[in-house]
Amino acid sequence: MTPRRREGRRLSLIIPMHDEAPMLPVLFDRLDEALGGLGVALEIVCVDDGSRDGTWSALAERAVSDPRLKLIRLSRNFGKEAALTAGLDAAGGDMVVPLDADLQDPPELISEFVTLWEQGYDVVYGVRADRSADTRAKRWSAGLFYDLFNRLSDQPIPASTGDFRLMDRVVVEALKALPERNRFMKGLFAWVGFRQVGVPYVRPVRTAGTTSWRYRRLFRFALDGMTSFSTRPLRIWTTVGVVAAILALAAAAVIVVRVLVVGRDVPGYASLMVVILFAFALQMIALGVLGEYIGRMYQEVKGRPVYLISDRRGFDA
Repeated sequence: MTPRRREGRRLSLIIPMHDEAPMLPVLFDRLDEALGGLGVALEIVCVDDGSRDGTWSALAERAVSDPRLKLIRLSRNFGKEAALTAGLDAAGGDMVVPLDADLQDPPELISEFVTLWEQGYDVVYGVRADRSADTRAKRWSAGLFYDLFNRLSDQPIPASTGDFRLMDRVVVEALKALPERNRFMKGLFAWVGFRQVGVPYVRPVRTAGTTSWRYRRLFRFALDGMTSFSTRPLRIWTTVGVVAAILALAAAAVIVVRVLVVGRDVPGYASLMVVILFAFALQMIALGVLGEYIGRMYQEVKGRPVYLISDRRGFDA
C-alpha cells in the first residue's frame, strides 16, 4: 500500500439530519473537541432530510458564523439513504466521513480513521464491537439481518457495521458513478471494494432526542438491502416449486397405486384442506417475493432523481 500524508488535505463530514434540533449544540461541541487538532481542513455537510422542527433554522443561524458548514435542505423526507447520497454528491474533501447526528458513532474515532488512511487504506469502517446500548430485540434483529444478507448476497458486508466510515476520494467517485435509485448504502460500500479495514468501537447510547427509526422501517430497509444485492430469493422459490411439484407427483402416484391395489380411496377432508391452504400460502409468498423485485424494477425504470434540493447554503456559486 502507498502511504499518504494528511497535510494540505480536506476532510468532509456528511451528517444526515431529521428532526435533530435538540442534538445540534451537543453535536458541534463534540466535533470541535474531537477534530480540533486533526491537522486537516474540515467541511461539514449537513443534509436536512425534511425536518419538521427547528433543525434547518438552527443550522442556518450557525452557518453565519461557521464557514465550515455546508447546508443542504431536501424538499421533503426522502430517507437516510437519499440524504447520504446528497451529501456524497456535494462533499468535496479528499476524505469523506458519514456521521450520524445522534453521536452514537463517536467522532473521536475519526482520528484513528485518518491514521489508517495515511497508511494506504481507502476505506476505514467502524465495527460495533459492543451493542449493549441497543435493546435486546434490536441486537437480535440486527444479527439476523447480517446473517441472512451474507448468506443470500454475492457481496457480503462486514457484520455490525453501519455507515460510519472514512472513504478516500476515489471511493466516493466510484459510489457517485452508481446509477441505481433504490440505494442500500451498506451494500454499495462493500460492493465498490478497494482496500478496506475495520476498527472496533463501543456504540454509546443516544445523547439527546429520539430516533425516527421504527421496526417497520427497519424491516423495509432490510428487505431493500436483500433484494438490491441478491437474486437468490427468486432462485429459492424456484427450488421450492420444483420440490413441491415432485412431492405432488409422488403423492398422486401413491394414491393411484392404493386405488389399484386396495380399492376406492376416500381421502380425509381435513388433510386435503391443509394441503390446499399450505400450497396457496406458498404461492402467495412466492408472488410476494416476485412482486418485490418487479416493484424495484418499476422504480428504476421511471428514472426519478434520488432526492430534490429546496435550499443550499455555504457552497460556492
